[in-house]
Amino acid sequence: MQQDLAEGAFGTCKNGAPARFFELRNANGLRAKLTDYGATLVELWVPDRKGVLEDVVLGFDDVRGYESDENQYFGCTTGRVCNRIAEGRFTLEGKTYQLATNNGPNHLHGGGPRALSRVTWSAERIAAADGDAIAFTYRSPDGEEGYPGNLDVRVVYTLTHANELRVEYEARTDRATPVNLTNHAYWNLSGHGAETVLDHELWIDADAFTPTDDTLIPTGELAKVANTPFDFREAKTLRKDLWAVASTPAGGFDHNYALNGDAGAMRVAARLRDPKSGRVMHVLTVEPGIQLYSGNFLKGQLGKRGRIYDHRSALCLETQHFPDSVNQPAFPSTILQPGDVYRTKTIHRFTTL
Repeated sequence: MQQDLAEGAFGTCKNGAPARFFELRNANGLRAKLTDYGATLVELWVPDRKGVLEDVVLGFDDVRGYESDENQYFGCTTGRVCNRIAEGRFTLEGKTYQLATNNGPNHLHGGGPRALSRVTWSAERIAAADGDAIAFTYRSPDGEEGYPGNLDVRVVYTLTHANELRVEYEARTDRATPVNLTNHAYWNLSGHGAETVLDHELWIDADAFTPTDDTLIPTGELAKVANTPFDFREAKTLRKDLWAVASTPAGGFDHNYALNGDAGAMRVAARLRDPKSGRVMHVLTVEPGIQLYSGNFLKGQLGKRGRIYDHRSALCLETQHFPDSVNQPAFPSTILQPGDVYRTKTIHRFTTL
């Protein structure tokens, strides 16, 4: 079977370019599968409380699935700017830039066909002292998807022997440009294709979130989560308060949380637990925010190995700077200047309970 190979063919892109997959393994039997198309996490096999491995991320069997309309950013590296930019427009150093508007009136996850999630990256296995690692690199040329500057991006995935998937990002530019990168994995700790994620228990270390308008652009306010459905400071199921947000324009949870602690310092941002399997995922990050998305627009796609991805059968926990930061002066800046290096890191740590 393909998943037993260290690397190999992952199909042919519509433009005729070959896609490749690469497998990482650790000393405890965990496996991750990635592809150079979109620097994408395709599979992640982790044990339940009985030691049984299951693939806990949504995805497709080959690259054509990732190129199709059924793909809702499954497992990819998103950018140049993840999440939303209002009206796809921003002004930087006196010049206004217009980007693709691919989410109603707004720009989402880097835009159109040349977003980082939709291009082929270079891949190289690299040495890591604590696990198995691969580096993906890509040069986004000046003007690609409307962004200024040549941007050189590097994303390193490491599957550590401590049962962690570590994702590290670097970027450099020759012109000032906004950069905000994340991984867009959809998680179900019962296994991809399990019926629902709503019985998972979630904790988020955030006293505040960024409310949005009807197009899901932040209003600029930092609102307290206390006494609202957005309060996850004590672990609760997704189902518990979903009813309160299901009829909003977001269709459920699709909100950015302003994390407690110092941005730039690695800390635990969220904990996801599946009572059924006993799998637990801690999300650690240096980012100021994390987006909770409750799979509101999953539509019954046919995924890997014939499994169906029903409405709200997975969730995303996207570490990030705040959405629309390029238009929100009070938010942490996403502008990368020439000579500076953009660096960020997120760790997914797996245990059982």
